Amino acid sequence: MTDGFAISLVVGAFHRESCEVMVSEALSVASALGLDVRDEVWVPGSMEKPLAAKRLLERDDIDAVVVLGIIEKGETAHGHVMGQAVIQTLIDLQLETNKPVGVGILGPEILPDQIPPRLGPYAQSAVRAVHAMLSP
Repeated sequence: MTDGFAISLVVGAFHRESCEVMVSEALSVASALGLDVRDEVWVPGSMEKPLAAKRLLERDDIDAVVVLGIIEKGETAHGHVMGQAVIQTLIDLQLETNKPVGVGILGPEILPDQIPPRLGPYAQSAVRAVHAMLSP
C-alpha cells in the first residue's frame, strides 16, 4: 500500500555493480515508507542524471526523483567539477519543478575503499529525504 506518492530512480551505470546495491536499498526503503517506485532509469554516468531527472520530473505521474551513483576520485579535478555541476543542476530542477530530488551520489572524490560502507546509507537517506519533503 502506498501513500499516493510516486517516485522514480535515476541511476548511473558507470559503477553498475555498486549502484545495483544502492537500487536494492532504495527500493526497500521506498516500499517501507509507502512510496510507489514507477521507474528505474539507468544512464551512462553522472552528467546524464540531470536530463533524465528533468524528464521524469516533468511527468504528472511522478512526484519526486531519487538520483543514485558514484563520482570516484580521479587523477584530475574532473570529478569535483562534474559533481558540483550535477548537484547544482539537480537543486535547480527541484526549485523549477517544485518536486523533491533526493541525492544519493557518493563523492565527488570518494576513494574506492570508502564506497562499500556508504552504498546503503546514501541510498536510504536519499529516499527518506524525498519522503520527508513529500509528506504534509
